Amino acid sequence: MNNKFISWAIFCILSIVWGSSFILIKEGLTALSAYQVASLRMLFSGLVLLPFAISSFKKIPKEKMGIVFLSGFLGNFIPAYLFCIAETNIDSSLAGILNSLTPLFTILVGLSFFNTSINKQKMLGVIIGFIGLCLLFAAGKNISFQNLSFASLVLVATFFYGLNVNVVGKYLNNIRAIDIASVAFALLIIPSAFILYMTGYFSMSFNNPGVQQATMASIALGVVGTAIASILFYMLIKRSSIIFASMVTYGIPVIAVAWGLYYGESISSLQIGSLLIILAGVYIVNKPQRS
Repeated sequence: MNNKFISWAIFCILSIVWGSSFILIKEGLTALSAYQVASLRMLFSGLVLLPFAISSFKKIPKEKMGIVFLSGFLGNFIPAYLFCIAETNIDSSLAGILNSLTPLFTILVGLSFFNTSINKQKMLGVIIGFIGLCLLFAAGKNISFQNLSFASLVLVATFFYGLNVNVVGKYLNNIRAIDIASVAFALLIIPSAFILYMTGYFSMSFNNPGVQQATMASIALGVVGTAIASILFYMLIKRSSIIFASMVTYGIPVIAVAWGLYYGESISSLQIGSLLIILAGVYIVNKPQRS
């Protein structure tokens, strides 16, 4: 099957999955604390990948094991908690805006710490896509910019995303996506379970429908939005480029608008134009360069 087609398919799937994750986070926070939602997310992502991790431990060189752990810790563990804490005080829409800064942080981190060379075409695509994002959210309604101190947590998480993309692209490119993801999340099972215990989760009343629903949302977030999505993301980094992979966050607003249409919300011509600009930016980034 054409490699370009597979890359675009993974891009679309990740956009849908991660574009829906903000809804699951909000659902989890209805009855659980931010630390409990994030811990359940990390715990079940590790548990579902544990069978793969048992064999993957043998396949990863010992000198790479620390980098794999770092990828899981900085690229998933810390951001999971930062996003959940932030969304207790900011809108999901604002979180989505800030999360879309990932491609810019990927470029800045790559240039500053990894000596990454970014060609003009990819830079142009990132800028065009970001302009589309700005126009899209300018056309949106009721986006609150209160509690900016909590918004800064999303910025920190986005920086770690950009850092992780560069780490995987440079140091783990010769290791299979399933091996990276399974081992990285398996190593996070114990700290996640410990935080759940310390926050009193296991003492809660699980007969409470609210707790049950919030728990299921958090588990779904871990299994689909983290475990499966991370494998696909690592695959995308290896199949395409770190810039194209990071631009999955540009697809998230597109999914948000689609969810709005599903729930009967109207869409303006400015929003449609903005979405086309975003998609044009993504296309330019992944467009083959002329020799």
